[in-house]
Amino acid sequence: MMKRNWKDWDQLDAYDVKKAQYRQLRQYLRDHVVPFSAHYRKLFAEHGIEPEDIRTAADFANVPFTSKRDLIAPEGEEPKTRDFVLIPDEEILKKRWSTIRNVILRGKKAVKRRFEHEYRPIMMTSTTGRSSEPVPFLYSKYDIENLELSGRRLMEVCDSNAEFRHMNLFPYAPHLAFWQMHYAGIGFDTFTISTGGGKVMGTDGNVRILGKIKPDALIGMPTFIYHVLQVAAEQGVDAPNIKKIVLGGEKVPEGMKRKLRALCAELGSGSVDVMATYGFTEAKMAFPECPVESGVDSPGYHLFPDLGLFEVIDPDTGIPVNEGEPGEIVWTPLDSRGSVVVRYRTGDHISDGLVHEPCPHCGRTLPRLVGRISRVSDVRRLSIDKIKGTLVNFNDLEHILDDLEGIGTWQIEIRKRNDDPLDCDEIVVHVSPSRRGQREKLEKAIETKFVAATEISPNRVEFHNAETLREKHGVGTALKEEKVIDNRPKSNGDSVSNPTNLTNPTTS
Repeated sequence: MMKRNWKDWDQLDAYDVKKAQYRQLRQYLRDHVVPFSAHYRKLFAEHGIEPEDIRTAADFANVPFTSKRDLIAPEGEEPKTRDFVLIPDEEILKKRWSTIRNVILRGKKAVKRRFEHEYRPIMMTSTTGRSSEPVPFLYSKYDIENLELSGRRLMEVCDSNAEFRHMNLFPYAPHLAFWQMHYAGIGFDTFTISTGGGKVMGTDGNVRILGKIKPDALIGMPTFIYHVLQVAAEQGVDAPNIKKIVLGGEKVPEGMKRKLRALCAELGSGSVDVMATYGFTEAKMAFPECPVESGVDSPGYHLFPDLGLFEVIDPDTGIPVNEGEPGEIVWTPLDSRGSVVVRYRTGDHISDGLVHEPCPHCGRTLPRLVGRISRVSDVRRLSIDKIKGTLVNFNDLEHILDDLEGIGTWQIEIRKRNDDPLDCDEIVVHVSPSRRGQREKLEKAIETKFVAATEISPNRVEFHNAETLREKHGVGTALKEEKVIDNRPKSNGDSVSNPTNLTNPTTS
């Protein structure tokens, strides 16, 4: 499939972007997905849908959604993930004029090598498996080239520089974040040292590298980077060159960005751009914010319209919402091989929707997802009074705690009173203050904010030193640091995982 130049897409208006995307979608579904994916071949046939019929968003809405439930096999059955892998049919390929022409021009061996390059899986990433069993996603060499391409674009949107020294602190694992940044360094042709995060070198090892190579850019999870910078400041490490911090793997409230800038100032750095990325395993790439001044609202996540098509839908009805309206994010790749999902319901909710107007900061005309992204799985039902369940949106509480002055790090724990499975639920807030002598003031501020956001108050606030919070977060041992931890018995059934149960998960 011929790729448009990155700059060409940036010059298209909203109408032409959508027109080009649906033209590419038709070709992609016709030539790759429907003939070579067992799941979508069956799905399209059952619903009488032909790729050529899809010319507008309204046409595409006739294609049923895919969700994580479709990817997970019931207990005792074979995994369903193979049905979502593009496995080319040799008989179909032999009959295509493009194959015949290439055989004539290049020979059979060259054509075979090209198909192997395009379709043969050679790498795998996986979902983290926090709320369900991990789901593998396969990459061909073609996909890895797209991972490199998206990584280069990510560097460009974040306004990096090939002369920079980049330090990748994502944990080394078969997960998207690490490999996106690994291939971003290759695609951008720049120096990148990957530490493997805390599980490989520990916090102290990352601090030593920080002080030794004096990086210009840090890339990793916000909680872990915060811990590394905090320890570096405690040890008096000098890191004067930090100009960019790019974050992924967790939500990034403005309060966290402010704390990271303050720590960089303690290390001797000047002005630092702190940007978040939005990525998920099923997309096989991540999407960045562009740099803005401290205190300025984020312009949103800049998307790559030639590599994927985003929709935002009403989570109750499944109907696409209007431009700029909140809803659930739905993903369809436009140029992927290996594992492929079409109209995939991410379970992520965007507060200000999908927009196509030029970015007010960098001027790019790329589509953007604007506002806060929150997870339905972080909306949980608590039995506060033993009589009825109370829905609590922990997405909002995360922003509240990170935005409160005086809090260094924190963790919210949900547990049963007296560790009795039949007793009421409790919320315990674990806090490491950023300064001494503020505990009483912080406790009152936390309680006030909790009540304003949820109409309930935490049962207690417990204060700890920074090292204890690092242990609670799992720094150096967990793949992702645990900000909200549910210690109730798993059979309690208190989590809300179905997006259709919530009218507006971002504000509940």
